[in-house]
Amino acid sequence: MKTMTCKDLGGPCDLVHSGETADDVINAQDKHLKEVVKAGDTEHVPARNDMKGRWRHPKKSLGWYNDVKKRFAELPEG
Repeated sequence: MKTMTCKDLGGPCDLVHSGETADDVINAQDKHLKEVVKAGDTEHVPARNDMKGRWRHPKKSLGWYNDVKKRFAELPEG
C-alpha cells in the first residue's frame, strides 16, 4: 500500500489517499474532489475542474497520468 496526498495529485490540501496502484489513488482523489466541491469547498474547484478535464480528454492527459504513475511507483511501500 502506498500513499499520495491531495496536493501530490494537484489539489490544495494534505488529505492522504492510499492504494495498491496509482489508479487507486487517482480514483480516490477524484472522489474526494467531487465530495468537497459538492459540500461547498471553493478551494478545491480548480483541481476538480482539472480532474474533470482529464476524464473528458484522456489522451491529452497522458502526461499527467504517466507522471503520477511514475511518482507512485517510486514511493516506498507502507
